Amino acid sequence: MSFLKLNRRDFLVKGAAGIAVASAIPVLFPQPASGVTKLETVDTVSLGQTGLNVSRIALGTGTRGWKRESDQTRIGMRKFVELSQYCFDKGIRFFDAADMYGSHTYIGEALKVLPREKVTVLTKIMTYTREGWYEAEPFDLCFDRFRKELNTDYVDIFLMHCMENGQWPEANKAYMEAMSKAKQQGLIKALGVSCHSFEAMVEAASNPWVDVLLARINPNSIRMDGTPEKVMQVLETARKNGKGVIGMKIFGCGDLVKEDERENSLNYAIKSGNVHCMTLGMDNKDHVDDNVSRVMRIARG
Repeated sequence: MSFLKLNRRDFLVKGAAGIAVASAIPVLFPQPASGVTKLETVDTVSLGQTGLNVSRIALGTGTRGWKRESDQTRIGMRKFVELSQYCFDKGIRFFDAADMYGSHTYIGEALKVLPREKVTVLTKIMTYTREGWYEAEPFDLCFDRFRKELNTDYVDIFLMHCMENGQWPEANKAYMEAMSKAKQQGLIKALGVSCHSFEAMVEAASNPWVDVLLARINPNSIRMDGTPEKVMQVLETARKNGKGVIGMKIFGCGDLVKEDERENSLNYAIKSGNVHCMTLGMDNKDHVDDNVSRVMRIARG
């Protein structure tokens, strides 16, 4: 029987052997946290005033992601689907995708096993061409493709990807109008941007069009758009304006992997009260167990 046709019961039996990441893929964490509780699950939080309830952790699928591939897609389809099932059973029911990562079809296969109504799907569209990386397409030409690849009729959260300056609303009027129309039709539940500059983030924090802001945040200024203090002030403004705030680069894109660095980074984001949830790039079960255990311990503390 093809793994793509397994029902959930058969899938759990077949997948009991676990997930092994290819040796060529670097391991994000040197060791899992000691005393990990295998049965522990992550909780659910309200995402600002979007009306969406999401798991506090999203499975990020863009680790070293560009040219439509990432560490998560490099483990292969079967292992990705097994990882998605494991995440789901640990309470991680939020999947962070992007066309640039090439992860749509992988999540689409996972949604043949997982109940769609219990999963939050976020994806992103590049609105400008990046030579050698991505050729931009109008929203109306690619939205149907996105949904077909994701195996879903609707997208929970749809973001414009990599906004790099404060003029992004003027530069992307056509995309914003098309996305708003899709939201009115019930095809998208929440709109927003992922930010790759401080000016873009400041604009997003107060722009009434934005429901969700995806921002780089950690206490070490690794691959961020400003100092932690300045970025956190902007995220506080966004939260007070009702935006759903999702943190990314919590571990500095793999540069903050020591025990104390991981602990400090998660503490900084969670205890701030300004980051509702976070996307974490994981490609094996040890990553999942460590993150769930650590995040829940901090959130309860």
